[in-house]
Amino acid sequence: MTPTELREDIPALREDVYLNFGAHGPSPQYVVDAADEFTRTHEYDAVENDPYETASQAFERTRETVASFVGADPDEIAFTESTTDGINAIANAIDWQPGDVVVRTDLEHPAGILPWQRLEREGVEVRVVETADGRIDRDAFADAVEDATLVCFSAITWTHGTELPVADLVDIAHDAGAFALVDAVQVPGQTAMDVKSWGADAVAAAGHKWLLSLWGGGFLYVDRDAAEELQPRSVGHRSVQASTADSFEFAAGARRFEVGTTNPASHVALREAIHVIDEVGVDSIEDRITRLSGRLADGVPDERLHSPATPESGLVTIDVADPDATVERLASDGIVVRSVPVPDAIRASVHAVNTEADVDRLLDGLEQEWSH
Repeated sequence: MTPTELREDIPALREDVYLNFGAHGPSPQYVVDAADEFTRTHEYDAVENDPYETASQAFERTRETVASFVGADPDEIAFTESTTDGINAIANAIDWQPGDVVVRTDLEHPAGILPWQRLEREGVEVRVVETADGRIDRDAFADAVEDATLVCFSAITWTHGTELPVADLVDIAHDAGAFALVDAVQVPGQTAMDVKSWGADAVAAAGHKWLLSLWGGGFLYVDRDAAEELQPRSVGHRSVQASTADSFEFAAGARRFEVGTTNPASHVALREAIHVIDEVGVDSIEDRITRLSGRLADGVPDERLHSPATPESGLVTIDVADPDATVERLASDGIVVRSVPVPDAIRASVHAVNTEADVDRLLDGLEQEWSH
């Protein structure tokens, strides 16, 4: 399958110029159909057998698919609703004490900010590493994490589209004895993802952006050894491997973060979406994103570009006088982008299913901003 063929299978892309995959990736018809078919089977047919077993089998098939896709073992994958859900799961599984330290960067999405703000109310110190132009200074990071309990940072920044040096930052965190948690939601579907090469203790992501899957299909990688040290606050029948009226034992590995009865449909869709991305080829997707985002960056005046002149992802952030007004004006012309608060700008998210004509339409639409 080619990116062009994949585009033809996405109903939402047949009219508008859609450049907002960093927020939401509209799904191909067969991804939605996979979720619908599972739901019908589960509700109409599985009741004659065991709907719990039907759901369990669906989760396990997707677990194997996700694990293979990100370079993990199946027992290191837990299913969540979103990246935020996964980050909170880790935050709520540590026995925090007043004076403990969390380190994050100033590039984080609210998913990587709000859980730590809550912990500040319990006496946990939160340190914010300041960055410049989407870049992180390793020495400043090392100073901040020297006595930290946990560090949280993004693999690809949602603000600038820059790739952070994940493996290096994880090594620095581990040298300081800190737990390393990575927000990777901007990675799967637009570039290769290998959690083992990163070496992180946990990685949170989801399928509703570049993987073109449905909302609700999040996943959490937790290193097998790291998982044994974590004690989730939320516990249910899927979290445990043994229980009695008086005690329980957590399930081995990441499964301890799954709680109770949930609808597998979004994760069935996630499995189908990964199969589609694999069929197109992650390398082919990455190459096309690089070419198209480069075309966009080349058309933006240097002083207007917040992202690297040679883009490191499909996320390209552009300075305009009034971001919200620009987003609204472009939308009225059938061009979908979004604004970001830091930097105060608009952000285009270019996927392999986009075309040169899409990029040129956006550049033509932005000419009005630069001609005033």
